[in-house]
Amino acid sequence: MKSFQVFGRVWGVKRGLGAAGSAIVSAILLAISLASAYTASAQSVPSGYQDGLTLSAGGTASGYYLGYGDRKMIGPAVFFDADTRLHFGVEGEARWLMFNQTANVHDTTWLIGPRYSIFPLNRKWYPYVKGLVGFAQFNFPYNYAKGDYLVIAPGAGLDYRLSRRIRIRVADFEYQFWPQFTYGNLPSYGISTGLRVRIF
Repeated sequence: MKSFQVFGRVWGVKRGLGAAGSAIVSAILLAISLASAYTASAQSVPSGYQDGLTLSAGGTASGYYLGYGDRKMIGPAVFFDADTRLHFGVEGEARWLMFNQTANVHDTTWLIGPRYSIFPLNRKWYPYVKGLVGFAQFNFPYNYAKGDYLVIAPGAGLDYRLSRRIRIRVADFEYQFWPQFTYGNLPSYGISTGLRVRIF
């Protein structure tokens, strides 16, 4: 645990993220480590749960409302899902809201957290819920300043299975809380759609 904190602090200082950013980096490293440990322990589960870990990755297009001047922005995102047959997993994502800018206001978020896949409907529809945490970089009007902030993002979504390896991410909804934003909590929410491909 201490090694995660030391690495997070050093990496955060180099990136200029401050104490909050360093703590988030440490938490992300710990989450990845715990997910890896869970994967290792899955090697000895009963035969009914063999091949219990799946790793998928994909990309989406996102449309978001940003509560800073009531902006409506769009941008690309990439994500990974590490899931088990016990329905629990981890999701990580990065999103760049860079299009439909006014006054050069835009933001980038990096989030990770637990994900729970609900039982599939008709073996085609796969609903899920998630709770992500991470940080964002916000660019203020006319490049006046940039800030790094904590982001907490509960969400839910629905995938449609095209084949064993490919799913359409029909809708992924998130509501983001920015509790440490310079001018008070910044609400941001939106929906994404795209493609998810199973790697193994």
